[in-house]
Amino acid sequence: MDTLFVNGSVFDGFRYRPGLSVAVRSGRVVAVEEDLRGLAVARTEVVDLAGGLLVPGFVDAHIHPVQGGLERGRCDLSPAHGREACLRTIAAYAAAHPEVEWILGGGWHQPDFPGGAPTAAELDAVVSDRPAFLVNADHHGAWVNSEALAVAGVDAGTPDPPDGRIERAPDGSPSGTLHEGAMDLVGRLVPPTTHVEQVAALMEAQAYLHSLGITGWQDAILGDYANLSDATPAYVELAREGRLTARVVGALWWQRDRGAEQIPELVERRDALQYPRFTAGTVKIMQDGVAENFTAGMLEPYFDGCGCRTGNAGLSLVDPVALRENVTLLDAAGFQVHVHAIGDRAVREALDAFEAARVANGDNDLRHHLAHLQVVHPDDIGRFAALGVTANLQALWAVYERQMLDLTIPFLGPERTSWQYPFGGLARSGARLAAGSDWPVSSPDPLAGVHAAVNRRAPAALADGAYDAFLPEQALDLATALAAYTSGSARVNHADDSGRIAVGSLADLAVLDRDLFAGPPEEIASARVRATYVEGERVFDG
Repeated sequence: MDTLFVNGSVFDGFRYRPGLSVAVRSGRVVAVEEDLRGLAVARTEVVDLAGGLLVPGFVDAHIHPVQGGLERGRCDLSPAHGREACLRTIAAYAAAHPEVEWILGGGWHQPDFPGGAPTAAELDAVVSDRPAFLVNADHHGAWVNSEALAVAGVDAGTPDPPDGRIERAPDGSPSGTLHEGAMDLVGRLVPPTTHVEQVAALMEAQAYLHSLGITGWQDAILGDYANLSDATPAYVELAREGRLTARVVGALWWQRDRGAEQIPELVERRDALQYPRFTAGTVKIMQDGVAENFTAGMLEPYFDGCGCRTGNAGLSLVDPVALRENVTLLDAAGFQVHVHAIGDRAVREALDAFEAARVANGDNDLRHHLAHLQVVHPDDIGRFAALGVTANLQALWAVYERQMLDLTIPFLGPERTSWQYPFGGLARSGARLAAGSDWPVSSPDPLAGVHAAVNRRAPAALADGAYDAFLPEQALDLATALAAYTSGSARVNHADDSGRIAVGSLADLAVLDRDLFAGPPEEIASARVRATYVEGERVFDG
């Protein structure tokens, strides 16, 4: 016997099993029983859970690790709260890095600036000697300085691209915030990230994610996107050299300015990327933007600040007819399809596409999924289970916070506000659930995500104020939330022998310092990961 986990309880990926022990041999679970101490031999490592909880390794179903790793090493604004804190952080980074050609990084929070749109003038005050390009926390907008706008030739005469918007001053000149596809106007000039930088960022991210109990993930964009270079070569290097300790599925980026002619290229990439811990059998389609900048696709137009309907119902980044056709072709080619859908129209367009694929191709086990699901029309809740589409949840967004209160609710209106993040409704309807973080958009800590899913409040460490629970009727029970982050996400990745603790399953495990089922739900996020194992090998020791 290699390892015995004793003196605690087990969540097996589906249910809570108090007082059980787990035995591991040669990277797999070989026993789950009440008392296994008799199996110990001289070389057995006995792990005392000390009353804690053994869970399957968490699997993040929607994450951007290389971006997260890069931002941790660049101008990281995610810990900064408030306009002045952001400007101080940028000034300090610029002073400490006189050698960099561009000031890059991000993580600024939209509520810290009027209308969620900081200006080039503000940025010029702390860095004017070189261009700056700083993405916001949700990565759907960028803050740029005057030098960046000048280098890119963006001025009052530059039209908005079809898939984005330039924030403008009253005279029509660009004010310093670029939304969605407009980011590319400047982002295309950002020096490409080198392969060495990407490998280092992936290693940094992997170590960080292991420290949070994460043993696998789905990278939600593999390909050239905005100012980011394709991270695929970094994954390949780590996989070939045995340095990739996580299990990773890559979602190949669907280029929305192209059509079905790219599918043979995607097939070729998929077939070439077959490694023991890295595959790429998924295609990622971004169907809309985000609600905060009015680019999420809505069935009805947004309201303005005075409560009147506008003429803007957001974007469909892929034409809905083309979406149905292309999803049908991708499904026929054996791809799993992973769709970003925030608004109720985008959700419906994606479900319509999956329905069209099923009608044309029949049922299959490709395990398509929709991520984010901020606003879901009640008529569409039951369609997830009916179509076999997994709901991929980002639970940390389903809380009251300044962005929700200032930049979302007033423009959605009361009815659509009540349709947000309907996790409970989806679970009750029989939909399969997976969970992810979208890091670096939000914290990758699965325990923080589970806390939010159960309490519909942000953990204290991440909260920007004291708020009531957000639509508490949409909360999940603890077992369902944990299952989404373990067996549910592992299923999405077709990793059926992980995400669970059962005889024969891979020993991808996380040791928690307390039994979440024995304490109050308000303390879920206070738990910590003591150790993380992949195939029985310890990859993090807290």
